[in-house]
Amino acid sequence: MAQSTLRLDIVSAEQAIFSGEVEMVYVTGVMGELGIAPGHTPLLTALKAGNIRAILQSSQEEIIFYISSGMLEVQPYVVTVLADTVVRAADIDEAAALEAKERAEKMLAEKNSEVDFAKANAELAEAVAQIQAAKKLKKKLRV
Repeated sequence: MAQSTLRLDIVSAEQAIFSGEVEMVYVTGVMGELGIAPGHTPLLTALKAGNIRAILQSSQEEIIFYISSGMLEVQPYVVTVLADTVVRAADIDEAAALEAKERAEKMLAEKNSEVDFAKANAELAEAVAQIQAAKKLKKKLRV
């Protein structure tokens, strides 16, 4: 009989953030969104700024995290996320993320030769991902 859960481990450079049994995991890979169910084919891929969403086994509750970037390793019943930065969606300062988004957009709009466009684009992507994580959490709490 096939196992119906995955073990999800999310760690950053500083600490272990989450470890537990989940039914499904959704992440933002560099090539697009990935959904990982129990029994998934082994996989190793880079992650970009985005969200990790997981459905907890016990309560069917969805938990949401923001990551800046990292690596994802998938084994049939174990998913490991090694992230540069991880923040629980509930801990995101949405006002600060909106401010960072505006600042990055302003830098990109200036088209000044002194602007580091790669850095500004990365900051914009991170701010947008944080805002999306915060909004998903708010939407989930309203339902």
